[in-house]
Amino acid sequence: MLERAFNFSAGPAAIPTDVLRKAQQELLNWNNQGCSVMEFGHRTPEFQELIDKAELELRQLLKIPEHYKVLFMHGSASHQFVMVPMNFLGADDTANYLEQAHWSKKAIKEAQRFGNIHIQKAFEQTKNGLSIVPESQWQLDEAAKYLHFTSNETIVGVQFQQEPEQFRGRQVCDMCSDILSRSIDIEKYALIYAGAQKNIGPSGMTLVIVREDLFEKMQTERVPALFQYPLMAKHGSLYNTPPSFGIYLASLVFDWLKQQGGVEAMEKLNQQKASILYDYIDASDFYHSPVAKDSRSIMNVAFTLAKPELDQSFLQQAKMRGLIALKGHRDFGGMRASLYNAMPIDGVKTLVQFMDDFVREKG
Repeated sequence: MLERAFNFSAGPAAIPTDVLRKAQQELLNWNNQGCSVMEFGHRTPEFQELIDKAELELRQLLKIPEHYKVLFMHGSASHQFVMVPMNFLGADDTANYLEQAHWSKKAIKEAQRFGNIHIQKAFEQTKNGLSIVPESQWQLDEAAKYLHFTSNETIVGVQFQQEPEQFRGRQVCDMCSDILSRSIDIEKYALIYAGAQKNIGPSGMTLVIVREDLFEKMQTERVPALFQYPLMAKHGSLYNTPPSFGIYLASLVFDWLKQQGGVEAMEKLNQQKASILYDYIDASDFYHSPVAKDSRSIMNVAFTLAKPELDQSFLQQAKMRGLIALKGHRDFGGMRASLYNAMPIDGVKTLVQFMDDFVREKG
């Protein structure tokens, strides 16, 4: 019986096997306390030590400066679609939003409830495939409070190859699907948010990194307490009962990342994994990537088959080979292989071998 499949899910996504084994070992008796971390009080010194450790390790991994606060919050990135404009925008304020694909459009829709939203279309269809509009062509409102964008759109796998330069220090980024996968310049951002369920841990927790000096300018007088960034920061993410199991798993993942060599080592490995799969697709007449090479994601590789009627057969045979969750998003179809940090290079090589075998049989 197969113990562990190669899980290509876009999210909730694979968690490193070593992390799951560690959690399994400690599930009934965490930290020699005689109970699970899920049963343990969040006001205790032991839990405070855990959350402090998780924050310290994250700061080390991403080189987060001291003047940025780290928050472990409930919910998903979709909650942050609301919280960002709620905290940053007054009724007459404006924010720039890049319109990319599915998730950025949802962020725009929520932000429009709270202020004036200047929309810049950032995706275009070119002869080489779907591509990010060059930054030199953006027309932004310079008086806007911030620039919001999604660093990696998971639906068809489009990713910024370089971080934007405009609005340095005032960028707000939805980094759900590529945080901790590559190095970033924290100082460019006013705020970064990321749902945990791709590269951090289980769903139900969202990580927020926010510049502390912005708190005085936030519109918190009309914001419910649990949605106020300054209040959550003041209480060290413990204003109310936190997502304790998510924080615990995140801490184990951060430990694992450090053992792998940190974000810099993961970036090299992620580039290698993506190159193996893209190179095979590009050399094939049977598989096709819809994204231009200069905008391709190293996290989410979307591709189609030359014969769409074979999609179900492809998925069924892949599952029999221990390759699961390859079905593409409903808005795109086709296939999608998510290569988050937890996906080993052997998983990608096994996928390519299967794809080649499938072509030989069906192509």
